[in-house]
Amino acid sequence: MKISVFGLGYVGAVTSGCLTTFGHSVVGVDYSQAKVALINQGKAPVIEKNLDQAICDGVARGQLRATHEAPDAILSTDLSLICVGTPSRKNGDLDTGSLKSVCVEIGTALRQKSSWHSVIVRSTVLPGTIRNIVIPELEKASGKKAGIGFGVGSNPEFLREGNALDDFHNPSKTVIGAGDDRTGNEMESLYSSIKAPLIRTSIEVAEMIKYSDNVWHALKVAFANEIGIICKSLRVDSHEVMDIFCQDLKLNLSGYYLKPGFSFGGSCLPKDVRALVHKARSLDLDLPLLGSIIPSNEKQTTRGFEMILQLGKRPVSILGMSFKAGTDDLRESPILEIIERLIGKGFDVRIFDRNVNLSKLVGANRDYLLRMIPHVSSLLVESLDDALSYGEIIVIGNGDPEFRSIAPRIRPDQFVIDLVRIQDHSRLDGQYDGISW
Repeated sequence: MKISVFGLGYVGAVTSGCLTTFGHSVVGVDYSQAKVALINQGKAPVIEKNLDQAICDGVARGQLRATHEAPDAILSTDLSLICVGTPSRKNGDLDTGSLKSVCVEIGTALRQKSSWHSVIVRSTVLPGTIRNIVIPELEKASGKKAGIGFGVGSNPEFLREGNALDDFHNPSKTVIGAGDDRTGNEMESLYSSIKAPLIRTSIEVAEMIKYSDNVWHALKVAFANEIGIICKSLRVDSHEVMDIFCQDLKLNLSGYYLKPGFSFGGSCLPKDVRALVHKARSLDLDLPLLGSIIPSNEKQTTRGFEMILQLGKRPVSILGMSFKAGTDDLRESPILEIIERLIGKGFDVRIFDRNVNLSKLVGANRDYLLRMIPHVSSLLVESLDDALSYGEIIVIGNGDPEFRSIAPRIRPDQFVIDLVRIQDHSRLDGQYDGISW
């Protein structure tokens, strides 16, 4: 393929050098005459292991050159990758000035081109940037429409400095978000030589995944550091703790617990977080990450309550009362907190949970329930049908498989609030909402 790469900094230089190894022809574009000169001399403009050799070989084969003229690059290639910097402003927002400037240059050059051209953003940009900045700037400068006169897409990079070439050739995933099928197919062809999962999605999801990845990495570093701080104060070997922690690939290092949904509850997580945070405070340790977990969880419970509240004071049926489907464990169940608040606000509430039977509850579960909701016996209904026929607002409180079948049974006057994403209920158009989707 014939590719132009706009921005010859770290990402652009690595991308340019690596693409030539797949047989693609690359034209690099940058305002800096120094970077352009280095590329044309077969030298890397940034320090990165093995990049000098890749660029040298690409130039020697006639597959890589650089210019500061955008029209030259656009007219001699079929697809452009935007790799310009998006640094932070003082307030933390992204500075998209360079991105806008490049879009204007590319769009102006596209006026001179009658054939199809795809513009792919590889720079790290917030969701909505391509729709709200890139596409309007390209359309205004080119006089063409996205998806008709040119293609647009997102292709985030996942390169670690010091390992960038290996990461490029052996990625854990390749993500492409395309605004049209033609652009998506071209992007797939671009990476056809890479043996890794190729994920095709929407532009907005592709934009967001890079932030999700990086913030998760930052969170892991901060988590390990705060665990280390506690361990040191307690004279515990923090590296041994985390080495054992990382051996758990079923729960700790996996997709488990990483689905957006409702607050956590139960007899373990809230109690143990509070205990560790209290211990840290007793040691005069300031651990803001661990200390924020319970407040963040409480805010998610409040979000669920406010979703119900904004629908007005209508009868509410709660489906699922235990903190997790398949159990009768009610301890610190966040849905109980919501029920208590609804009752306090004067809502008419009914509850169905096949696993919770007041006559069979004993010990801590029974005591906890009666303390939270003293008159709970008058609120429990015997069947799912009873709950669905009673409430005008239907709240799905846990992931019991029985609740997946409710969509066809929802009346026109009812509204479903799903706190767990039990099922795709998108066909309940205008009658369904989820807490984080």
